[in-house]
Amino acid sequence: MTPRATFTAFSTIVIREVRRFTRIWPQTLLPPAVTMTLYFVIFGNLIGSRIGEMDGFDYMSFIVPGLIMMAVITSSYSNVVSSFFGMKFQRCIEELLVSPVPNWVILTGYVAGGMARGLGVGLIVTLLSLGFTELQIHNLPVIMLTVLLTSALFSLGGFINAMLATKFDDISIVPTFILTPLTYLGGVFYSIQLLPDFWRAVSMANPILYMVNAFRYGILGVSDVNVWVSLGMILLFIIALAWVSLRMLQRGKGIRH
Repeated sequence: MTPRATFTAFSTIVIREVRRFTRIWPQTLLPPAVTMTLYFVIFGNLIGSRIGEMDGFDYMSFIVPGLIMMAVITSSYSNVVSSFFGMKFQRCIEELLVSPVPNWVILTGYVAGGMARGLGVGLIVTLLSLGFTELQIHNLPVIMLTVLLTSALFSLGGFINAMLATKFDDISIVPTFILTPLTYLGGVFYSIQLLPDFWRAVSMANPILYMVNAFRYGILGVSDVNVWVSLGMILLFIIALAWVSLRMLQRGKGIRH
């Protein structure tokens, strides 16, 4: 394909993805906003007032970065897994498979669509958080880099889940039994410095811990993990999942019968 045709294919996938989730915004953009508002009220105001400070900041300010990342993670993941599996279920994916569009263009198109939703939801939650606390900006480049890499990573994760899924129930297994526990245990609501040495070491195996702490460093300037180590780990996961995704596309895993 020529560069112009490649760009046309990529932009077509991205535009279709953006139109899809904006057309049904009451299902894609509104629920995360409502859920995060409840977190701000319950954990930030009601429980936070009893907890006091954590790492030198009031509890609301401490958990806001983690809640923003939680919204970005779930939205990026959900967009790709639901969209790509829907294409499989409706057998529309066959049109892409028989076209001359390279696999990497298909992958990047869906990932960019997931990132668009994830970043959009993240922006909405950030604006909502301003009604509960005053956000700081310690390091803007780290903030932007972390949220972009995290959104890309979980868009890739959603793509792999959609490739492997054979029925609608399969696309809810990973978010329910893997993604949600890792998110809640990823330092969103607490500093791992509060944990005993053993559980602190176990927490270091949680990839979401690095994302939450890198983002928290960008906003507050505090982190339980070195920020460069965190960014390096996220990038490493992205490379690994991108390689797996491309290999699965090449072999037609779950999409060729």
